[in-house]
Formats: sequence, structure tokens, C-alpha cells
Amino acid sequence: MLETIAIAAVVLTGALLAFAATKPHTFRLQRSITINAPPEKIFSLINDFKSWVAWSPWEKMDPALKRTYSGAAQGQRAVYEWNGNNQVGQGRMEITESAPSSRIKIQLDFFKPFEAHNTAEFSLAGRDGSTNVTWAMYGPQPFMMRIMGVFCSPERMVGPQFETGLASLKTISEK
Repeated sequence: MLETIAIAAVVLTGALLAFAATKPHTFRLQRSITINAPPEKIFSLINDFKSWVAWSPWEKMDPALKRTYSGAAQGQRAVYEWNGNNQVGQGRMEITESAPSSRIKIQLDFFKPFEAHNTAEFSLAGRDGSTNVTWAMYGPQPFMMRIMGVFCSPERMVGPQFETGLASLKTISEK
């Protein structure tokens, strides 16, 4: 009986590893929303990390979150580091590109609860008094993350947070 259980465990583990090996080596997830406000107004809320306190979903997950700002006050070279509870972990963001009212690109580094290095990008496209905002995150998906992705994908882990953040950004921007 014990031998059968051990063989089954080895077979299941092998199947899991083989399945994870077929997963893509990179990932990309994104969400979009239309906000009834000009791109300039929305851009200023994203381009200044100090403004994220008002709309970022992760800011509300840990009231005791420790934040550090450095580099430029806003835009390219602005840096935001955080250290929080298990829900928000520890990490660092730096704006690497900032094209006024149209695009912001961020190097996003997580250190805890697991290490990951990704890119976040906001694209803003104004039209007829409103703005379509797309929030994307993409990067490498190492083998360990592909194994974890079998049980909980980045899409399921982060997608709802993006939706919450964009909804908050919409509420603030439309005031």
C-alpha cells in the first residue's frame, strides 16, 4: 500500500512538472477602463507615486505599510519602495519612462513574499473628453512561477487588483 502511494506521488509530481514545463516562459496581463476625464488629470495621479496612496489597491491592504520615496519627485527616475504585511510584501518601483499624458513604464521588483522582476505599464489614450487607461504587467515566468501558476496564475492573483485600482482611479479622476 505504501509503495503504491509513493509511486502515485512520484507520477503526479512528474506530471505536474511536465505540465508546468509546457507553460510560457513569459507572462502578460492587462486591464483597461474608460475614465471620463482628460489624460492629463489621470497621468498626474499615476506619474507621482505619492498619489498612489489614494487609488492603488495594495495601499489599502496594509494600513501599517512602510513607504520610502526617492529619486525624482515624479516621472522618470522616481522611486517608491514599500515593506508591508504578507499581502503586499516588500518591493521597489522605479519609473523608467514617462511620456506626458500618454505612457508610463515602471520597473517593478518584488523581494517578498517571493522575488520577481517585471515591468508595469500604463497607456492613456484620450478621446472626446474621456481617456482609455490600460494597466499592464509583463515579465519572465521562471520555472518555479510556472509551477505555482498551475494552481494560481498571475491573471487570477493580480487581475482583480488591477480592476480594483482602475476603478479607484476612475472614481478619483472623475471628481
